[in-house]
Amino acid sequence: MRRLFPVTDQTVTTDSGGRPPGASGEGGGAGGGAAEDREWSLDELADAYAYPEPGPGEPGPWLRANMVSTLDGAAQHDGRSQPISTATDMRIFGTLRGLADVVVVGAETVRLEGYRPARARAEFAGRREAAGQGPAPAVAVVTASLDLDFSLPLFTSPLVPTLILTGAAAAPDRVAAAEKAGARVVIAGDGMGVEPDRAVRALAELGHTRLLTEGGPRLLGQFVAAGVLDELCLTVSPMLAVGDAQRIAGGPSVAVPRRFALVSLLEEEGFLFGRYRRP
Repeated sequence: MRRLFPVTDQTVTTDSGGRPPGASGEGGGAGGGAAEDREWSLDELADAYAYPEPGPGEPGPWLRANMVSTLDGAAQHDGRSQPISTATDMRIFGTLRGLADVVVVGAETVRLEGYRPARARAEFAGRREAAGQGPAPAVAVVTASLDLDFSLPLFTSPLVPTLILTGAAAAPDRVAAAEKAGARVVIAGDGMGVEPDRAVRALAELGHTRLLTEGGPRLLGQFVAAGVLDELCLTVSPMLAVGDAQRIAGGPSVAVPRRFALVSLLEEEGFLFGRYRRP
């Protein structure tokens, strides 16, 4: 892996004349030598993806998303993201989880991807302890219907109790089933569904300020439309999937496209790993 942006003295190596090797004498030609391409340690990845330091006063919630997309915009292949991912993408996936207080995910993604509870990892134990976090992030499932299999490990054997984000009008019998299974039900909407801004506030009130959502596309679209997404970590996979797979975000379009700023860009074997923040 190598860093492409921001450009630093470690991003581009220079020759004795102060120019990138292979650069032309005029016009800033291409061919600059890139920084060493090697596997990054988990510590280096954690530094590269650290949550921003909170400002004065109480830290507010910071919601980041982590998604993968092919060159032609597919967020999945055969309903799952794994076929368009890579081992390094999964290391970043694990790193982002290792830094988060809570992982927010839609019920459909839980069903399709076979979600399991987040696990404690020794590599992040020191960072989590220093940040006042528990051993692993909680998983918060966003669902209106609570149509979930509460016999799955996500509910029966999590290290941290799984949260259910739902609306006040959710079916009482499903709420009771979730609570019987050991989940904590959090109301984040007045009707059947969840209101994205209330979900973020409700999680922050529980002490979860480092938020990570892994989709799916419909949930991410709701966060974008509500204007509560602070950061997007996007892996661009050098693949073409064709078909009718969803994009990384779905739902009604916003009145004006949301503009995000590039914070960093890493590359490995043609995969691009970008971080974009709301200005």
